[in-house]
Amino acid sequence: MGKFSKRGLSGFSGSSTAEEVTQGIDGTSLTAIVTGATSGIGLETLRVLALRGVHVVMAIRNMNSGKKVREAILREIPDAKIDAMELDLSSLASVRKFAADYNTKGLPLNILINNAGVITPYKLSEDNIELQFATNHLGHFLLTNLLLENMKRTSRENNREGRIVNVSSVAHKYSYHEGIRFDKINDESSYNKYFAYGQSKLANVLHANELTRRLKEEGVEITANSLHPGLIHTNIVRFGDGILHYIAKVLGAFMSLFIKSIQQGAATTCFVALHPQVNGVSGEYFVDCNVAEASSLAKDEDLATKLWDLSLSLTNLK
Repeated sequence: MGKFSKRGLSGFSGSSTAEEVTQGIDGTSLTAIVTGATSGIGLETLRVLALRGVHVVMAIRNMNSGKKVREAILREIPDAKIDAMELDLSSLASVRKFAADYNTKGLPLNILINNAGVITPYKLSEDNIELQFATNHLGHFLLTNLLLENMKRTSRENNREGRIVNVSSVAHKYSYHEGIRFDKINDESSYNKYFAYGQSKLANVLHANELTRRLKEEGVEITANSLHPGLIHTNIVRFGDGILHYIAKVLGAFMSLFIKSIQQGAATTCFVALHPQVNGVSGEYFVDCNVAEASSLAKDEDLATKLWDLSLSLTNLK
């Protein structure tokens, strides 16, 4: 796993870029939403989808940044179809407004890329939910549900498969020992921001898996998958003087060998969103543009169902 991984069954590897894995794909009839599209792999995903002709709607917090991003991409790709709409995933009210506004516009929706995420010390959202869980999972859960009827209609009318892509992380394997702390989501006394991040990323995988089960039961032509984009950058812990500082520098130099570029980091997202090889594939976890093994907790169907029920309750969805 990483930029030196061998080419898998897909023909791609960790060194493949988003442009390479979408080469020759015509997305001119497609409309996509990408959350967190003004920086990092979200921005590169936006750019490459636009390059392939997809009409992309940026779902973003900072509209000024969105304007600058749009202008920059249009300078490179003059015929790119890009719009921006305001969305704060940590706010359930903002998610509801975004979905209502989007559906009111009458736009179709073929692809939903749930990309945005945060890692932060303990904080509560405006809805009094731990911020990482609220933003990384719950906001995307609500957004997906509120846009799902649009995706179903688009799939039927276009006779083409819709795709939901959850950008998770290998960090899903490093959650709290119970996976999802159903009774302790907001427990500050035992909070660990890294385990909490892992919990939210585990929720991304479980969400895609449970959504797959429900869509298959309905016979709906929409897939839902999750992925790990790879190690894009690292914030090495800065120790003081002495041996620990030296060890940190050595580890940092070693880890830099495995860090992907932004172009490589966005490859798996773009592959899962656009590539014909992924037609009909759902409920899978991808790494380096290939199906990979998620954690045992990520494959726990009971855990997925319980998380779905909790998410319905926290978002007041029926």
